[in-house]
Amino acid sequence: VQLQASGGGLVQTGGSLTLSCTASGSTFSSSPRAWFRQGPGKEREFVAAISWPGTRTGYAPSVKGRFTISRDNVKNTVYLQMNSLMPEDTAVYYCAVRTGYGGDYDDELNYGHWGKGTLVTVSS
Repeated sequence: VQLQASGGGLVQTGGSLTLSCTASGSTFSSSPRAWFRQGPGKEREFVAAISWPGTRTGYAPSVKGRFTISRDNVKNTVYLQMNSLMPEDTAVYYCAVRTGYGGDYDDELNYGHWGKGTLVTVSS
């Protein structure tokens, strides 16, 4: 599986961006997916997750109400709509495919396939 994330860029505080992550191939096309991020000097952290086929979602408290995760199962693509962006949202955003079910959906150890990441920079 190859995951291609796109949509990152530079935006001002209060602005919006939409990230996309397309998985190539049919393998894991029906798997839960998630977004994680890693800010400068920080550990990678969970952002949002979505089930198959997309009826359930989960968010980190820091983004709930501002970010929306969705998926297009025909295109095998997951999106992250980010609104009201703040400088603390600056990070490399990674999409991931869940392959393990030994813990919670926000545990990165449950995600076995990762994209290369796309950089989001929010200026103050």
